[in-house]
Amino acid sequence: MRLLLPLLFCVGAFCLDNGLGRTPPMGWMSWTAFYCEIDCVKHPTGCINEQLYKDMADQLVSGGYDKVGYKSVHIDDCWSEMERDSHGILVANKTRFPSGMKALAKYMHDRGLKFGIYEDYGTKTCGGYPGSYKHEKVDAQTFAAWDVDYLKLDGCNIDQAMMPIGYPLFEKELNETGRPIMYSCSWPAYLIDHPELVNYNLIGKYCNTWRNFDDINSSWKSIISIISYYDKMQDKHIPTHGPGKWHDPDMLVIGNKGITLDMSISQFTVWCIWSAPLIMSNDLRIIGDSFKDVLKNKEAIKINQDPLGIMGRLIKNSTDIGVYVKQITPSKGDKKSFAFAYLNRNEKEGYKRIEIQLASIGLTDPAGYYVHDIWSHVDLGLLRSGDSIVVSIAPAGSVFFRADLASLHQPKGKRRYKFDNSNVVYEFEREQSQLGRFDFGDYLRTNRVQF
Repeated sequence: MRLLLPLLFCVGAFCLDNGLGRTPPMGWMSWTAFYCEIDCVKHPTGCINEQLYKDMADQLVSGGYDKVGYKSVHIDDCWSEMERDSHGILVANKTRFPSGMKALAKYMHDRGLKFGIYEDYGTKTCGGYPGSYKHEKVDAQTFAAWDVDYLKLDGCNIDQAMMPIGYPLFEKELNETGRPIMYSCSWPAYLIDHPELVNYNLIGKYCNTWRNFDDINSSWKSIISIISYYDKMQDKHIPTHGPGKWHDPDMLVIGNKGITLDMSISQFTVWCIWSAPLIMSNDLRIIGDSFKDVLKNKEAIKINQDPLGIMGRLIKNSTDIGVYVKQITPSKGDKKSFAFAYLNRNEKEGYKRIEIQLASIGLTDPAGYYVHDIWSHVDLGLLRSGDSIVVSIAPAGSVFFRADLASLHQPKGKRRYKFDNSNVVYEFEREQSQLGRFDFGDYLRTNRVQF
């Protein structure tokens, strides 16, 4: 819950210790899929109105997304009237949100979901609607009265020099309402050109999550630009990332036009390796089954939601291939389990054949690791540091594995494999991953593994 005694936990006027966001938030947000479309006559199923958010809430539940962790529906910009009321209070657009925000929050809560809303610290939002500058207290109280669970506070139309004052001030006002409201800040995203002004230790005192780069769009170019930025900034990001304070690379665009299945798998893989927020922005009413499967992959989500909350690191890099490793549970002292992934950034050339020797990516414990292929749902069994995995990675594709340290992990309900030879090579035939039902006989015949 949101604590009302901040001075017990830190020195100073403001402090974030609200107990929220202990794992990366998961949900659905409207912006990248629907932007600021307000013409509900021309676009009756694609405009920013209360029915859109009800539809998405219904899809989260009926589609089983809520069962794997997607628990929130987030309104973005363009939801309010163009002016505040006579008392200075924000008002939901009366035509597009006739029931009001409190009723919409109840709709979410009745379905076991949380309700997120958008505002901007500036004089106006990015879309030109009323901002919160000089209305911080009344807006925080309004959101609490509406039973809001999550606030995204943007940073348009305000002097950047005001951000170190305004974002902490809004957290103070949220704190004083007594309602637990997760707080997402766009503070560092507006300082891209001034990295010397970004202090993530300071930002993490006030914000549960924060954006720090350009808005995503539904293209591989956009996804890769974000990945490249995060790769470049990882030494600054990794130490300041973890439970309650998450770097947010922006929304998942999986299922949108222009995003292939391989691109979808890659975005989800990297976001999970990073322990990033998993906030979808797509149309859940029409999304294809293969994209649903990506978004609902429980094994990938388990790595994303790992309680250690560690951001994975890019440990090897070439023109096309990036190699990421992330510590996960079970780990104890210097005994560590890991997730690891290989990303092919090149969307145009053919498959890349890669040999992965465990020792070469830092998996050197003599006890070995139980290795599992996240996307093919295949147990590779007990592998040791000298063993190798040979994979063929599609253009804009990736492979994703978890490696549980053998001395800390006993497989349950899984087939156990015993390797009698050393330097085992598991050669993954991509066609196998496309089978509706995995035929283990075929697996044994097409993979060079001794059992």
